[in-house]
Amino acid sequence: MHKIICLILFITTTLHAQTKMSIAEINALKEKVKTHAIETKTISSDFTQYKHLDFLSNDIITTGKLAFKTPNMVKWEYIKPFKYSVIFKNETLYINDEGNKNKIDIGASEQFKKLNHLIVSSLKGDMFDDNEFVINYYKKQGNSEVHFGSKDKKFKKYIKVFYITFDSDGDVIEIKIIEPSNDYTRIVFSNRILNSSLPDEVFTH
Repeated sequence: MHKIICLILFITTTLHAQTKMSIAEINALKEKVKTHAIETKTISSDFTQYKHLDFLSNDIITTGKLAFKTPNMVKWEYIKPFKYSVIFKNETLYINDEGNKNKIDIGASEQFKKLNHLIVSSLKGDMFDDNEFVINYYKKQGNSEVHFGSKDKKFKKYIKVFYITFDSDGDVIEIKIIEPSNDYTRIVFSNRILNSSLPDEVFTH
């Protein structure tokens, strides 16, 4: 029995292990991702969002669709279990909560502008700014997982750290945002399509 327990612990540790990337691996990843970011004009993707709250026994799971178009138009459309959409466009945040519409001017707010920049950059994967973030690079289960900690004390009040997971092609397949309370939001992308025709009408509210 003792040997079986040790074997299970070894397998569990191995499956969740992550090792730091070498300088050569980091440079190769950054080059690959930056090339992707330059070439990416539109993104269409399904997503599944897992909201983890310590006081709940199960994560809150929602599904929806993402649309992105350069330079900075982003639409998050939640479909199940409720309908809700958020659009970032022209320094304005548009919200549609099952027909109840609202808009917020984010142009005058440095924190909202930084949030919008964060969203756009993370979707494209081009987040490698050592002046703005403390960055750590890891290999995990055949993918690359990069941890970003903001150096902005005001921003850290909302987001403690976030992880971006890249597949072997340099595409973003998962984003995890950890709050100061250690609650987190994990977004997993699927059916990702790059540079397809995406009319501006998609981003109307």
